[in-house]
Amino acid sequence: MSSYCDVAPGHPYHGPYHDREYGFPITSDTDLFERLTLEINQAGLSWLTILKKRDAFRTAFDQFDVDTVAAYGDTDRARLLRDAGIIRNRMKVDAVIENARRIIDIRDEYGAFAVWLDAHHPLPKDEWVKLFKRTFRFTGGEITGEFLMSTGYLPGAHRESCPVHAAIREIGPPWATAACRRGRHLWAAPSLR
Repeated sequence: MSSYCDVAPGHPYHGPYHDREYGFPITSDTDLFERLTLEINQAGLSWLTILKKRDAFRTAFDQFDVDTVAAYGDTDRARLLRDAGIIRNRMKVDAVIENARRIIDIRDEYGAFAVWLDAHHPLPKDEWVKLFKRTFRFTGGEITGEFLMSTGYLPGAHRESCPVHAAIREIGPPWATAACRRGRHLWAAPSLR
């Protein structure tokens, strides 16, 4: 069975994402919010569609500034639903706006989205899914799992034989902590994006 590590290298969109982003730890609220937004919008679509629309998403959602998106009202929602550059799905648009508000709540309590993630790490995937469903909108098992793998909180973004896996491991992603190596992390293999 092919993996992302087999098909992504050399591809004009998948290649750069695979080589420089997928599975690498992220700590900034803006970058985490972007990744969560992209994963939500990928539901039911190909990852290639999302990567091709990524610049349009950044423009539409004010470079993923959490405070700006959290302040969106009906005018912004209507603008987003007319924007052919992004995915014009009301549930997804509403989820992005509401999730920005929830990240502000997290930031108020924990200081940053990454600190909140670190405070709950490590959890088995099913516990992460329950936590995300309680905390965010439009976050089921696939979205939560891909978000956590893509940001370094769950292993499996790359095959162990992939050179990118070794580069990520050198950085020390959350999944590679001593607690995870002792088997406290339960996770499923990644899907072919």
